[in-house]
Amino acid sequence: MDEQKLESLNIINALRRGTVPASGLERIAVGLDVEEDVIATQLDYVSSGGGDLKFIRGDYGSGKTFLVARSLEIAREKGFATAHVIISPSSPLHKLKGIYQQICGSLRTKEDEHALKTVIDNWLYAIEERIIQVTGEGMDEQGLETATEREIESALAGISEMNSSLAAALRTYYRANNTGDFQLAQSAIGWLSAEPNIGRDFKQKAAIKGDIDETVAFVFLKGIVKIIIGSGCRGLAVAIDEAEITQSSPRATREKGYSLIRQVVDSLDGGEMPHCYFLVTGTPSLFEGPRGFRSLPALFDRINVVQTDKFRNPRQPQIILSRFNTTKLEKVALKVCDIYSVAYKEVDRERISHRFIRAMISKVTGKFGGRVDIIPRIFLKEFVDVLDKCELYEDYDPWAAYEFDTARLKGELREEEEAVMTIEF
Repeated sequence: MDEQKLESLNIINALRRGTVPASGLERIAVGLDVEEDVIATQLDYVSSGGGDLKFIRGDYGSGKTFLVARSLEIAREKGFATAHVIISPSSPLHKLKGIYQQICGSLRTKEDEHALKTVIDNWLYAIEERIIQVTGEGMDEQGLETATEREIESALAGISEMNSSLAAALRTYYRANNTGDFQLAQSAIGWLSAEPNIGRDFKQKAAIKGDIDETVAFVFLKGIVKIIIGSGCRGLAVAIDEAEITQSSPRATREKGYSLIRQVVDSLDGGEMPHCYFLVTGTPSLFEGPRGFRSLPALFDRINVVQTDKFRNPRQPQIILSRFNTTKLEKVALKVCDIYSVAYKEVDRERISHRFIRAMISKVTGKFGGRVDIIPRIFLKEFVDVLDKCELYEDYDPWAAYEFDTARLKGELREEEEAVMTIEF
């Protein structure tokens, strides 16, 4: 199976499940060309050693989730490692350790998911290769191991001055792999990822006390970035998603979370986090509401935008997204037809005409108060079902057969979708 067909199948399968596809997002993107170009330009700057970030602001249905996924896809295409952090009550913004855990746990490269181990292995391999190039092929295994351990220490010297545990854990991981102790090596990866309940045996062998906590997580993140660069990646791109949930936290923890964002902004601008790119998403209330960023003037002043006319400038700290509309959804549906034609066979454009797509959008939006911005996920799931039936059954007539029944959505609607759904008695 060729790559385009496989990618097309993956996209259609994701839409059937109502999720954002893992790759190929440029094939269904609509109306985001300027925003994508701005983010791509920022990533080029970061790959050359800079640090940057962007705030993505929009209501539910404006496409924040899609733009984040597309931005991380662009980053991976440019050779970055990426991570996706989702703020929630169990992983709040003010808990830096939880953010660090999610970064390590969700780390991806273009080739690998759950990529932390691969990144570390590539970094260690690159160190060994440099040593062999300098010393020649005559060095024995013990000499190579000793030299590599010295290089691990040297590469992380700046980090070790603040906390030596990162280098100690990596040395232990390296030795464990060389001796075939893969259980110990896995424990080392778990400890580096800040996973809970890593056994005492690992910490004794690594001569480490304690775990990665709030006080050292930022230092360790900088160390992980050094390893990512040393492994051959161009940088680290991190999305911090759904930050608006922080507004419901008590004032002290809320301000602590916002202060963390301010610390990231200042570290990037101060050159303390080279090769790092951050995306932070939120609803308008997060940016302008009394319990949002405005409540911390030191942060608000750094990220506020000048907006005096209809011409939005995505080069400012915030990208402000407008709500999805019928025109955009029609264009997405036509793109899905093209993708479906690659995944299966050519879509019957007489049965699935532009006129039918418009009628179908009207039927679905009619059940959700006419809110086109609310329905893209639901519509595309329904639309793929119609495409399947047209492909499977020659006598299927979508004009006559398609009806949108909200009853079959019971249990799968999101809070925002339920809030505008028309109740039928």
